[in-house]
Amino acid sequence: MFTLHYSPNSISVAVAIALEECAIPYTAVLVDFSQGAQTTPAFLKVNPKGRVPVLETPDGILTETGAILEYIAPDLVPADPFAAARMREIMYYVCGTMHVNHAHNRRGARWADDAASHADMKRKVPETMAASCAHLEQLWHLRPDGLTIADFYLYVVLCWLEGDGVDINAYPQLADFAQNMRARPSVQAVYDKGML
Repeated sequence: MFTLHYSPNSISVAVAIALEECAIPYTAVLVDFSQGAQTTPAFLKVNPKGRVPVLETPDGILTETGAILEYIAPDLVPADPFAAARMREIMYYVCGTMHVNHAHNRRGARWADDAASHADMKRKVPETMAASCAHLEQLWHLRPDGLTIADFYLYVVLCWLEGDGVDINAYPQLADFAQNMRARPSVQAVYDKGML
């Protein structure tokens, strides 16, 4: 049995979507960031980083979204090595650049102590998120065919755009992708569970 520690609207929901997509039974455990649950000794025993997602598996505990996605959905990684590398290129960009851009909106304290710096980072978020969208839109034709694990990561990040001051409709391919993902039963399931 799998146990997913998640926080609503966070990237941990990408793991929930993948579990739903693969029809893997799991128990969802809410980590309420608004109450500081990620900083409690009980949670830090599970993940000393104080972050989600955390997936408890029969093989042990996994953290980091990309690693978890590859573990639970290996069939959604392209068999062709170059296509698999393209998929990872997209996912690592979304993880290492776009997700970080978004985090500057609410988590400035990770990078700076001065509150003025936090405010400056927050002001920059619409610009950096829009630039990430433009980059992905321009390279959309390079994506591997078919559903991949990168799609779960990307979908959740695209759900953050409105709150980041970016209109997804300015990027037609991303908007179409998000609409198609929203219609998937796996994505609907996480909405029904109040995760997104």
